[in-house]
Amino acid sequence: MGKRVLVTGGAGFIGSHLCERLLEMGNEVICLDNYFTGSKSNIVHLLSNPYFEVVRHDVTVPYYAEVDEIYNLACPASPIYYQQNPIKTVKTSVMGAINMLGLAKRVKAKILQASTSEVYGDPEVHPQPESYWGNVNPIGPRACYDEGKRCAETLFVNYHYQNGVRIKIARIFNSYGPRMSMNDGRVVSNFIVQALKNQDITISGDGSQTRSFMYIDDLVDALIQLMATGDEVTGPVNIGCPEEFTIIDLARKVVELTGSKSKLVFTKLPTDDPKQRKPDMNLVNNTLPDWKPRIGITEGLTSTIEYFKKHLGVKNNY
Repeated sequence: MGKRVLVTGGAGFIGSHLCERLLEMGNEVICLDNYFTGSKSNIVHLLSNPYFEVVRHDVTVPYYAEVDEIYNLACPASPIYYQQNPIKTVKTSVMGAINMLGLAKRVKAKILQASTSEVYGDPEVHPQPESYWGNVNPIGPRACYDEGKRCAETLFVNYHYQNGVRIKIARIFNSYGPRMSMNDGRVVSNFIVQALKNQDITISGDGSQTRSFMYIDDLVDALIQLMATGDEVTGPVNIGCPEEFTIIDLARKVVELTGSKSKLVFTKLPTDDPKQRKPDMNLVNNTLPDWKPRIGITEGLTSTIEYFKKHLGVKNNY
């Protein structure tokens, strides 16, 4: 048998794929989730596996288990969800980090923090290297998530220096794929659902803002490889795709791949919405020499569209 691994937020989009992969590798997995944004439907196909355990639990409350590794993914990641209850979002990032780091310290487990490219805010440096401190509005509508994740990184680094906890920090850039929530407000899921329903595709601003989109399988590969690195590797490490797309180009690509009759319409740009987002890949290329994103945008979007078609009951738009 492999390791005993705890995944917080394990019923979420990223967490469910990670749990699945860890089980395939022969590990025992404890999935912790309070189902605020996670869903049992994401993990129902894993429930028959005798090495998979699901616990309904909120990471703001301490949790105790004997584990070898911890992936701390628990936190709502889309603006619609994390702005619903900003205080809870901060608590999840900060108190969740404290509780999971405390557990890692007690049982001498290795722990990985799922941080985010949002720690860079609306960046004034492009592409964003890990050495860039960011440009975050600490009192804006996105601050509950951005600053919560920044504080979690601080906690991880200090638990490492003060208590010798073995840490990994992954700064995850925009990821997408099957099991994304259909109503989470992210551009990939928004555009696909609108396109499949032949509704207007709503683009914030003029669509010139950029993002770097990474397919979920590539992300899971990177997280597992980062966890497997030696103790000298702590991070933060950017995990993302070097290809950069404008939002309007993404919308056009979704329309093309779905055969949609949707029209593009433009709305007001949200407050503090980043204008550019692209990872500097130098550190991850040196840290994880065997990893690189392998799923291109066309292949990844096609797979994601098929998932949404199934769940919306849509056959085609042609």
